[in-house]
Amino acid sequence: MLYKKHIAEKTTQALVLGCLIFTLADLQAQTKIQSGSWSVNQSVPGYSLDNNIGERSVTLDILFAEPFAKKPKVILTITQVDSDKDFNSRYRPEAISISRDGFTLKVSTWADSKIFSLSGSWLAYVE
Repeated sequence: MLYKKHIAEKTTQALVLGCLIFTLADLQAQTKIQSGSWSVNQSVPGYSLDNNIGERSVTLDILFAEPFAKKPKVILTITQVDSDKDFNSRYRPEAISISRDGFTLKVSTWADSKIFSLSGSWLAYVE
């Protein structure tokens, strides 16, 4: 009976160790992904998406919490748009100048669109 108890304890220890290794490996993998949110509106210096006509853009520098080992890929999403209902809503967010340390978010509009604010999220990752 003592032998079976010893085997059960060793099995439990092995399972705990396996879970710990899996968790640490998962944490290691997570360091290859970072995310955050962004927002542009009239409080950003040089903001002109809400007036005039033609091509207009505004930029915002995004810094990663920790630099990546190599240049990451960046995915952008839109979560909120506030635009003039009397005009078409045209907007294009782009991640430009991507580096290991961060990227520049460029948000553009064109023609007669009037964008009062635009918000979203970003996800940076390395493969």
